[in-house]
This record gives sequence, structure tokens and C-alpha cells, in this order.
Amino acid sequence: MRRLWGRANSVNVQKALWGLDESGLAYERVEAGGAHGVVADPAYRAMNPNGLVPVLQEDDFALWESNAILRYLADGAEGVLRLPDDRRERAQVQQWLDWQATSFTPAMRDAFWQLYRAAPDARDHTLIAASLERSEALAAILDRHLADRTFVVGTRFSIADIALGCAAHRWLALPAERVERPEIRRWYAALVQRPAAARIFAAPIS
Repeated sequence: MRRLWGRANSVNVQKALWGLDESGLAYERVEAGGAHGVVADPAYRAMNPNGLVPVLQEDDFALWESNAILRYLADGAEGVLRLPDDRRERAQVQQWLDWQATSFTPAMRDAFWQLYRAAPDARDHTLIAASLERSEALAAILDRHLADRTFVVGTRFSIADIALGCAAHRWLALPAERVERPEIRRWYAALVQRPAAARIFAAPIS
């Protein structure tokens, strides 16, 4: 039994969904979080005391944190999610996973919440401007890194592309003026040709 708990329009759930679909593993998705509730239930808190999504459940094993789920799926995998053979490339995959979680996504969080979830007359434009400024500096880093690279690390698609691809999906969709980043656009356009990415990105951003 393999279940992924979480709503399909959560960016963190999307990372896990994309990883599962790329891996070819069979699973059932169970709605949880947001309007679906569930995350406050004692049975759910027994799996994830944080009350957040996603949770990957395999029989009596439960794993939370989306990037931890990606690492778990890639560890020992033989297919497309297989980690690079080279030790330094593997370390770089880990580096970019951490950068997504600790830098890029947190930087855009205020802009996302204000532009997507706050009523237009309740938006804090100072927060939005500061968030966009922080995000632009980080988007510039990613754009420079992707120059002359097909993927984030090495010559193969990896879980780093999944984590950053989901973050870039939201960044590029923000209804705000941004500096054009041609390398991010090129890389993202290639990612959305992957069937697993196309499926998850079809969900409305909210």
C-alpha cells in the first residue's frame, strides 16, 4: 500500500506527485489539507505531527517533507530518478534541493500569498515589493546557473529539477512584473514537456 496525502494544488504535494509519477510507482492520492481538512485529525497527526502536506505512506512507514520524499524516491532508484554516479554531482543535487527550500521559495512566499490569497484591497504592497526584490536576486542566480545547461545538475534530469521546477512554475505565474530570465524560461519549457510535469501543472495555482 502506497498513499500520498495532500491536495493536488499544493506546491509541496506537486513535488512528491511529480517524483512518484516519474518513478512509475503505483500509489493512491488522498485529499488532505486546505479545504479538505484531515490534517488536524489524530490519525493524520500520528503520521505528521506538523499537520502539513504531503505525507508519503507505505504500509506502517510515513515520511513527511516534500524534499525528503524526493530523496527517498531517488535513493537506490534505477530509473529516471536515479541519483548521479559522481559523488560531487550527487552533492550538487542536494545543494539545489536545499536552496529551493531555504532560499528561492521562502523569498517569493510573501508575494505569492499577497497576490493569490489576499483580497486586492487588502494586499500589502510593501511586502510584495520586498518579496519580489529578494526573489529576483535568486532568480538571477538560477538563470546564470542554467546557461549552457539542459538540467540543473549534470546532463540528466534529477530531483533537483523537480523541486526547482515546481518553484519556477509559481514564480513564472505570479501576476507581477518580473525581469525576463531566458534560461529559466528555456529550462522550464523543456520540463513541462514531461508528461508527469504537464499533469501536475494543469492544477490551478491557489
